Amino acid sequence: MVMKNVTKQIQKIPYLILLLLLSCLPTLAQNGVTVKGTVVDGNGETVIGASVVVKNNTSIGTISDIDGNFTLTVPDDKVILVVSFIGMKSQEVRITGQKILKVTLEDDSQQLEEVVVVGYGQQKKASVVCAITQTTGKVLERAAGISDIGAALTGNLPGVVTTTGTGMPGAEEPKITIRGASSWNNNEDPLVLVDGIERPMSSVDISSVQSISVLKDASATAVYGVKGANGVILVTTKRGAEGSAKIDVGFNATLKAPSKLPNKYDSYDALLFRNTAIEHELALRPDSWEYIRSQSFINNYRNQTTVEQRERYPNVDWQKALFKDNTMSYNANLNISGGTKFVKYFASADYVHEGDLFRIYDNGRDYNSGYGYDRINVRSNLDFNITKTTVLKMNLAGSNAIRKAPWSNTGNSEWQIGQQWSGAYNIAPDVFLPQYSDGSWGMYPLVSNTTNSAENISLGGTMQLTTTRINTDFTLEQDLKFITKGLSARATVSWDNIFVENNRGINDLFNSAQRKWVDPDTGQVRYEQSYDTNNGFDWTQGVNWSTSPGAVDNSQTVRNLYYQAQLNWMRSFGKHDVTAMGLFSRQENARGSVMPTYREDWAFRVTYNYADRYFIEYNGAYNGSEKFSPENRFAFFNSGAIGWMVSEEPFMKFFREKKIIDMLKVRASYGEIGSDQLGPDPFDSSRRWLYMNQWAYGGHTTMDLNHTESIYTWYRESAIGNQDIQWEVVKKLNIGVDYSLFEGVLAGSLEFFRDERSNIFVYGGDRSIPSYFGGTPPSVNKGKIRTNGYELELRVNKTFGNDWRVWGNFSMTHTKNKVLVKDDQAMRPAYQKAAGFGVGQYTSYIDAGYIQNYDQLYGIPAHDANDSQKLVGDYYIVDFNGDGVVDNKDQAPYGYTSQPENTFNATIGFEWKGFSAFAQFYGVNNVTRDVGLTSFGSKLNTVFDTGTWWSKKYS
Repeated sequence: MVMKNVTKQIQKIPYLILLLLLSCLPTLAQNGVTVKGTVVDGNGETVIGASVVVKNNTSIGTISDIDGNFTLTVPDDKVILVVSFIGMKSQEVRITGQKILKVTLEDDSQQLEEVVVVGYGQQKKASVVCAITQTTGKVLERAAGISDIGAALTGNLPGVVTTTGTGMPGAEEPKITIRGASSWNNNEDPLVLVDGIERPMSSVDISSVQSISVLKDASATAVYGVKGANGVILVTTKRGAEGSAKIDVGFNATLKAPSKLPNKYDSYDALLFRNTAIEHELALRPDSWEYIRSQSFINNYRNQTTVEQRERYPNVDWQKALFKDNTMSYNANLNISGGTKFVKYFASADYVHEGDLFRIYDNGRDYNSGYGYDRINVRSNLDFNITKTTVLKMNLAGSNAIRKAPWSNTGNSEWQIGQQWSGAYNIAPDVFLPQYSDGSWGMYPLVSNTTNSAENISLGGTMQLTTTRINTDFTLEQDLKFITKGLSARATVSWDNIFVENNRGINDLFNSAQRKWVDPDTGQVRYEQSYDTNNGFDWTQGVNWSTSPGAVDNSQTVRNLYYQAQLNWMRSFGKHDVTAMGLFSRQENARGSVMPTYREDWAFRVTYNYADRYFIEYNGAYNGSEKFSPENRFAFFNSGAIGWMVSEEPFMKFFREKKIIDMLKVRASYGEIGSDQLGPDPFDSSRRWLYMNQWAYGGHTTMDLNHTESIYTWYRESAIGNQDIQWEVVKKLNIGVDYSLFEGVLAGSLEFFRDERSNIFVYGGDRSIPSYFGGTPPSVNKGKIRTNGYELELRVNKTFGNDWRVWGNFSMTHTKNKVLVKDDQAMRPAYQKAAGFGVGQYTSYIDAGYIQNYDQLYGIPAHDANDSQKLVGDYYIVDFNGDGVVDNKDQAPYGYTSQPENTFNATIGFEWKGFSAFAQFYGVNNVTRDVGLTSFGSKLNTVFDTGTWWSKKYS
């Protein structure tokens, strides 16, 4: 991926101000030659604010106006004009008698990539010595139809692994890990900062993104201290530029379809397979013969022509019955940017609608259930030039999101969702129809746990969950050059508020519906509601649901306060460039009535650069967290990095002049980063106060053998604390090589990294402490994990003379972790311990193929359960520990972990005369996922196509 830092508009700001100042200078050639002209870009569009000056005499100059036109009086017609604009290659134009000029400026992609957004600042790309990957909002917008930033990152940045969640409307943000997981506590999420403030990426729409930087090694993340152990993602939003208003309008419509689902056999084939299974197992279960079906009976499930046939002999494809073939999602956005000398502005509005893939049936109750998501984001970024040295930046952003869901599942419960789509996996095709022609719902009275998923969602009621977010940032930047050259100060204060309203909609819980089953053997129809219990007449469906106006859920109200003060200094002394940064920040987060959480950070960074050839960087942070005892509350973490621009050495002159090697840089970094993340919820009281003993009130003591309770209520110790609990620590080593060859035709980087995380939290419930301890043991810092890997990136960019440009971005990331220490039971066999294997290592029984004959059947080890039920054709389960019995102790490490070891990306495209196209490929391997598919469960005819099965004729 191309590491871009900021787009043209942000880079224009200081240059446009400078050029406006130039335009105000007195013109020294009042009696010379007047030259007029127009400045356009490579697409023929006018360039506003381009600088036009006389070469070697910058006192004579002007800038192009709103139409790209300029007028300039020069001493004579022999002068040379220098026309330039930020992000474009400068042009020198000789007048030579021309009075009207047309100047075309070409994009300078190298210049656009000169600055990289780093922690609490920016650095020249050439001087960056840490592992940072960057992309732009323009690249993310390329993935048209994706409205979530996290999803758009998929395949665009090496080292970033995204795992898709449920994909439900409003829940499309994936889980992101940087260089793989390195903890078992579900706390590997990276720190996400939007304009320097910790916020979710979902709070920003893609069209408002200027750039995204991913900080991966210790040198890049150390300034964030305890928050940077899992990497940092910096999202920078767009800002205005001086000039007339620029309006951008965008609209995307996306067609979505269900992903791959397990293949199930239809009723006809499933019944044939059942007959085969009955014949094979008849010796074990002679009573199963009653389930055998004749071929003439099975034929009823094919070639059906009447409603009666379809209802008596159902043959339902539950995947098609529950899911639509496709659904639509829409995204529309409007951006306006521009500015004057006093104020620059960027304003945006973005609307997202995500459709539902669930098929909703007519429930006869005058409402439609299901899922949906609608969100509108608005943003206004303002920059006020209060004085020549003072800038006030004000960011105002808000969003209103409405998520529609069945009343029974507004909490987005995985179990509830599973009940609604379980039919795609578990309901047999021959038990019932989703809905019969008379409007009744299908049921199967012979098995109690068979759920009609179509009924479940269609009669679920509907509730709107509204989330309103308001973010405000105020930043004051002051140039302090009157104290010393290069000194500046920056102060920020931010307030975030989130309000959630729920219980608005239709509550249709516990209102009965008519259900029906047709016995395929007899044709008899059985209704669940035979008559109305109130009046004795035939049962009729009533409209008994109620409406609710909604209420604010105070337990979900969030109030965040963040403030920061920062000093920056940068100076050049000949070939020596020195920078320094110091920062103080505090953060206070509150949710509902829970006690607020607090954090305090002191951070610094110093860099040294000699002749753009040798680079040194040292940074660190002194952090405080309320999650630990006063003795362990503060800790210092630091890192260092060095870099060598090999291509600038004299012995590389030949390769530079021959345009073989444009740039070659070697860099290395090492440091320690901390983490105080105790899980995904910072307000979880069971993990927030691990250093304290906790007490509870309630319960009574049993006094005698008759279980007589004491009259006294307990005060009891509910949790045992550990005052020595402290930070997790990650030691990060990174070695990288950046290169550019053949005038930028080939470019990329190589990264080799090694992380070692120690002091990992082992919670009391996971410790190897005997049960006679008498309570849940205290949590400790005991774990250690090592992660190794590498990243490869290659960018190809070639422009041909006929306006053709072809390009490609290719990357691969390999990461593998190993648990070195965990609180494993000392006497357990090595293969049953966590140590020695990856985090989340998959375990399974090991099979040695099928049992092929009775000799094998009698020779295999005994099973601790259902040993007498073994048959030829079953799996031969290996007695892994060799104790003569197959039991749960024979589950052994198998395959990989749930996190992929390798991720691959390839993006290729071309451009020609304003037309462009691209294709992106993303893949992973060396990952194990387990989806349990059980055929004939509960004696239902659910049969999965699992690929192979044993047959006597192949034995």
